Amino acid sequence: MIEHLPVLLVVLPIVGGSVPLVAGLFTDRAGWPLATVTMLVHAPLAGLLWWAVWDSGTIEYAVGGYAAPYGIELVVDGLSATVALLVSVVALGLLAYARHAGPRSNTFFSMYLLLVTGLTGMTVTGDVFNLYVFLEITGLAAYGLVASGREASSAVAALKYLIIGTVGASLYLLGVGYLLAGTGTLNMADLAGKLGSTLDYDSTLVLTAFGLMVGGLTVKVALFPLHTWQPDAYANAPDTVSAFISALVSTVSAYALARLLFSVFTVDFLTEVPAARWALVGLASVSIVAGSALAVSQSNVQRMLAYSSVSQFGLVVAGFTIATPVAVVGATIHLVGHAIMKGGLFAATGIIERDTGATTVGGYAGMGARTPLAAGSFAVLALAMVGVPPAIGFFGKWYIVVGAVESGLWPVVVVLLASTLLTLAYFARLVERLYFAEPTIREGEEPAVADGGEGTGGSRSSSGYRTDGGESVSTGMVAVVVVAAALSIALIAGVPVLDSLLNETLPPLL
Repeated sequence: MIEHLPVLLVVLPIVGGSVPLVAGLFTDRAGWPLATVTMLVHAPLAGLLWWAVWDSGTIEYAVGGYAAPYGIELVVDGLSATVALLVSVVALGLLAYARHAGPRSNTFFSMYLLLVTGLTGMTVTGDVFNLYVFLEITGLAAYGLVASGREASSAVAALKYLIIGTVGASLYLLGVGYLLAGTGTLNMADLAGKLGSTLDYDSTLVLTAFGLMVGGLTVKVALFPLHTWQPDAYANAPDTVSAFISALVSTVSAYALARLLFSVFTVDFLTEVPAARWALVGLASVSIVAGSALAVSQSNVQRMLAYSSVSQFGLVVAGFTIATPVAVVGATIHLVGHAIMKGGLFAATGIIERDTGATTVGGYAGMGARTPLAAGSFAVLALAMVGVPPAIGFFGKWYIVVGAVESGLWPVVVVLLASTLLTLAYFARLVERLYFAEPTIREGEEPAVADGGEGTGGSRSSSGYRTDGGESVSTGMVAVVVVAAALSIALIAGVPVLDSLLNETLPPLL
């Protein structure tokens, strides 16, 4: 059974996602239980796959029995098994949040599982064209989830996301076409063998394919200046969707970029074409600084968190591009940690908004006493994101900095340290407002009601409070953010395990 686990992880959410649509003929409340059952099966299978890779090494599966390079191959090593497990665990955990926070329609949970399908497929595929297929599945599901909010701004954000995301996917597909024309294959391992032998690394065709494919994926990762879809998508989607896509969509896209670098073009390409390495390092460094600077300037908390992701994924891409074992381990640690931390932060903002109406930095004044668990978890996650030890955020950044020092990339080290200070600036400001600022609204007082503004997020007044009277918060919603905060600390116990696993995976790649 073990050898069939990669394909089971892809097929299961497809089947599970189709069932709520059929159940919709009888009831409109079957989506959540069916999605939960699906993920309760999916998560243990992902854990079993991770354990099998830990125990036996890389697992390869030929879909339909057709061997690579002519057939479709699924390949799971230590890196991909870790990301697949992350996708499954986060998707399962956020269902506890979604049960009360909504949306609750059957179609919402079908799209939710479709997104799990796309993310899992991107993680386990060993074929560059099927990576495109799963990239598009992921995109279509994400566009639909962002548009599931009841406000017009959700539809506008989804349309913007669709247009920019389609451009990114098209660029990637065009690059795949160039590689196919030059090598006659789409299999990642086969491509790696032919690039540098059949085709020179510095040939126009290879350089063009690299530029198009990497450019397309950086749109999906949301590196500056290709990030413009992200703040609107994160800030205008329903709370559940914001937490889900902020935790996983760019995370898996960054993994796909790493897989492209190491399993298709290989480190030899980066060595023989230093301009390509420096271009990607430069783009990542600009994203690190620009994302942090834009986050500092925001007054809306969710937009601040969105720009923070632009910076954090620049950090991850820089680690992968440095391409030393230490830096790649650090980038992977930060990739996993960021998913937990950022998903928890967005979930916490949803709870704070529902409890108090606060959505802006100014509106967070004194809210620590009004929402102690959500605010406390937010503070822990914020400090973990800064990299305050012993949080997981510290270890990811530390490994990347060590990798940059070992490679002599001192400008990157300076950028990383400057970004940490900027990250501290905007998160410390929020924590200070939560606990040390005088509240601008007293408990029990109602904000002034503004005309219009019906929707899941309600309308906002200029003071940063909801003007529709607030919404209830469930125990499950609070539990999700508390668990995320606890994991941001507890995951440090897994750093040696992940380090050991990746040290078995990385030598053939690096």
